[in-house]
Amino acid sequence: MSSSDLDKSIQYIKGVGPKRAQTLGRLGIHTVRDILYYFPRTHQDRSRVDEISNLTDGDTTMVKGIVFNIKSYKTRGWKNVFEISIGDGAGILQVKWFNRPYQSDMFQVDDHVFLYGKVSLYKQSLQMVNPEFEIVTEEDGSARSVGIIPVYPLTEDVRQTSFRKLVKTVVDGQYQKVEEIFTDDIIKKHKFVPITFAIKNIHFPDSLDSLEESRRRLKYEEFFLFETAMALRKRSIKEVNGNKFKIGANVENHIYKLFPFKLTNSQKEVIGEIHEDMCSVRPMNRLLQGDVGSGKTAVAVYALFVAIANGFQTAFMAPTEILAEQHYRTLGAMLLQAEVKILFLTGGGKAKIRKENIERIKQGEIDLVIGTHALIQEDVEFKKLGLIVIDEQHKFGVMQRTRLRQKAHKLQPDVLVMTATPIPRSLSLTVFGDLDISTIDELPPGRTPVETYRVTAKKENDAYGFIRKEVEKGRQAFVVFPLVDESEKLDLKSATVEAERLRDEVFTGLNVGLLHGQMKSDMKDLIMTDFINHKYDILVSTIVIEVGIDVPNATVMAIEHADRFGLAQLHQLRGRIGRSSYQSYCLLFGTPKSLESRQRIKTMLATNDGFKIAEEDLRLRGPGEFFGTRQHGLPEFKIGDIINDYAILKMARDDAFKLVKEGHKSENPKKQMLLKRITESFKDKLDLMNTG
Repeated sequence: MSSSDLDKSIQYIKGVGPKRAQTLGRLGIHTVRDILYYFPRTHQDRSRVDEISNLTDGDTTMVKGIVFNIKSYKTRGWKNVFEISIGDGAGILQVKWFNRPYQSDMFQVDDHVFLYGKVSLYKQSLQMVNPEFEIVTEEDGSARSVGIIPVYPLTEDVRQTSFRKLVKTVVDGQYQKVEEIFTDDIIKKHKFVPITFAIKNIHFPDSLDSLEESRRRLKYEEFFLFETAMALRKRSIKEVNGNKFKIGANVENHIYKLFPFKLTNSQKEVIGEIHEDMCSVRPMNRLLQGDVGSGKTAVAVYALFVAIANGFQTAFMAPTEILAEQHYRTLGAMLLQAEVKILFLTGGGKAKIRKENIERIKQGEIDLVIGTHALIQEDVEFKKLGLIVIDEQHKFGVMQRTRLRQKAHKLQPDVLVMTATPIPRSLSLTVFGDLDISTIDELPPGRTPVETYRVTAKKENDAYGFIRKEVEKGRQAFVVFPLVDESEKLDLKSATVEAERLRDEVFTGLNVGLLHGQMKSDMKDLIMTDFINHKYDILVSTIVIEVGIDVPNATVMAIEHADRFGLAQLHQLRGRIGRSSYQSYCLLFGTPKSLESRQRIKTMLATNDGFKIAEEDLRLRGPGEFFGTRQHGLPEFKIGDIINDYAILKMARDDAFKLVKEGHKSENPKKQMLLKRITESFKDKLDLMNTG
């Protein structure tokens, strides 16, 4: 069988056929190659079989015995229990499976069986509950069940034993046919085992060392292929023509006069990077990350004014109307003396006014359009779009960003995406691997770090008394709840009910407002404006105030049921305060019950550093949930783990970007072939990845 035969249908393997092939197809297995690259999720070291008489409570081990008793019954809790008893001549073990009635047809008395699981003591007898098992004959039992055994990610209708047998058949017959994609210099540089060795030993390793070497090689290969695609995408963006902006001394002096404050050194450094991008004929494709309150908006103003001064239109997209309108006010005030024509565009409003606004954008009368998803609707056309700024970009999907980019008719517009959710190192190499990344790692002078405290049920009244004292000093406070209304399913406090209680019973004599996402936009805007203008002392809210809201006079963020919020949400909420020279306080109410929720609270108490919090959030939630796998282009790696395998990921990225940079000049045919193969394999994905 040649290497091309590895791409033949799985149904032609002996013992598979059309019906089983259909079942395997649901696992993403369609070809012979798919089987070879369907890696185990873990391995069990069954190289030693313990005697039952030597087992103790808490052991995780493998035993072998003969079935001498079988029974099925139901417990008082209506659980189906299937139970067997096995003996090995030295001892007896009871084995139970819950709610698996179908297993009663699998076992017979006198069957030889291998069991792998955790031993426990029950009524003075040893037992295993829900162990893995294999029923074997004396002839073939040891060969398939003893050693380092692969455990695959399967569905209920595919058993480990039968799948393992299929994989063994394919691996034994075809692993030698897998082609080596790497050049000799890469293999030698990293001391990799050959691909044939890696494929054979990832499934059925000769030893634990062989398994580890195979894992390392295959993780690198998976990361390398993806990062090469990223490098090719980044190069393709840089190869198209963009707008080359002119930034003379007069323009720069004018911009710096717009800022009513002194820029930090970190802001100046990032502006320098943006300056270089915008003076180039290649389109800017930059991610600007900075912790809450670090001054990203001021940096965005620099880019916006440069584009406008060069005669181009600009677009600024935010995820919510509240945040978009705040940007409209902030940017409007900063650009007022520059006589920039700014328009706030929403999805609602009177049809006649909206139609007039869209026509003004189309005719080029507007310099800066600020809005939400309304900016990407089909009827919105720009005459000369030169720069796009996207705030809190992780709130937008790939296609939404792509559609905004397509509003530019001729040359590619410059793109600056901003996030107050710092990007963990591993995500900066994957999800955002094709972007140039700038980081503001310095807060403006005069900012005092927020002090964070946990409030137990016994200390709740003391916390309310503390909030009242802050208000008496002339300060303001947020009180955030996870729900808008009461829920029969969830025993949680809600914003609407608690707003009344706090107003009538706790903070009597103070002005308490209520804000939540179910309110109409104009009502939300009015309440938020009133709070900013200090018409309310305390604002009871949901996470609608999570991002971007700027109230310098607010010094307390009280979060009820803090254990119900994600770590990134907690940090964003805390970022709404501490935006002045006043000392600010974050109060975390609630009793965390799970290990993960306790860890989130512990992290919040330990640090204000958004980058450390982002890393911990990624570790706790996993990459799939951090931004949302489907929406944000996060690759689903089969064997690599971007959190735990960061060193391999970084190594693969460095090599991949070097290959793309030097590949077209290289005379090595293998390098040329590798680049061609990766380009073809990732062709459909390159245009849709990440920033769009």
